[in-house]
Parts: sequence; C-alpha cells; structure tokens
Amino acid sequence: MSNELISVEVTESGQTMQVVVLQKRAERIEVVIGKGVHSVQCVMVPTRSGAAYAGTVMGREIVYKMSREQVQAELDKNNPALKKSRRF
Repeated sequence: MSNELISVEVTESGQTMQVVVLQKRAERIEVVIGKGVHSVQCVMVPTRSGAAYAGTVMGREIVYKMSREQVQAELDKNNPALKKSRRF
C-alpha cells in the first residue's frame, strides 16, 4: 500500500513540504506532518473562496493550493464508483 503525498506551503516562510494524506474528501483533507513519535495530524478545509485548502499545525498555517473542484475531479477520476453514488 502506497501513501499519497501532497505538497503544501507554509505561509509564514514560503517553504513547501511533502505531507502524507490520511483521508481526502472535497470538504476536508486530513494530513500527517513528520514521522514517528514526532508526527502531527492536521485537518485542512477549503478557504472561503474555495480556491485552496488551509489548516494550522502547531500555530503555523499550511496551504494546499488546489481548489475544491480540482480535488473533487481528482477523486472522481481515481474512483469513478464514488461519483455514481453521490446525489445532487
């Protein structure tokens, strides 16, 4: 089983880092930063405009620069069965 990695940006320093995705849905993305006993979980939710996902880890803001629509399209592409089960 391979873990999905995404790149997030630390807004304070402008650095980008790879984080492991625990759960990915259009309304929230749960990630783990670090390894072993020093790992920290973070829940990222869409911004008000829906243009990105943001969350905080130990007082620092991290941002995933993909829109809610892009994440939903990626989820639909990876698992088409989920798209059929959604109700609109």
